[in-house]
Amino acid sequence: MPKNDTAFQKIYDVVKQIPQGKVATYGQIAALAGNKHWARVVGYALHANPDPDHIPCYRVVNREGRVSPAFAFGGQNRQIELLKADGIPCSAGRVDLERYQWKHFALTSLA
Repeated sequence: MPKNDTAFQKIYDVVKQIPQGKVATYGQIAALAGNKHWARVVGYALHANPDPDHIPCYRVVNREGRVSPAFAFGGQNRQIELLKADGIPCSAGRVDLERYQWKHFALTSLA
């Protein structure tokens, strides 16, 4: 298990780069933060997000595009509201990853 403050900061740095109108998966964030096996750590970090106004954790969904039933900042319905406000339709708690997944080709490695 990584040292939380360092791992969490790497995760937050990646999440801050997800553009409005796009989502990323837990696994995608883990890989970009430096360890593709950190998907669960991403979940822990987002649940402990110290600054949800500037670290848009609601833009992170699971590998199927589903929102979190345990979204820490108001529950699943709040995450859906925030995604819709970003211009991302969410049908039955799911985002179309084909259309809305963040393509991060220009992102420089944070590892």
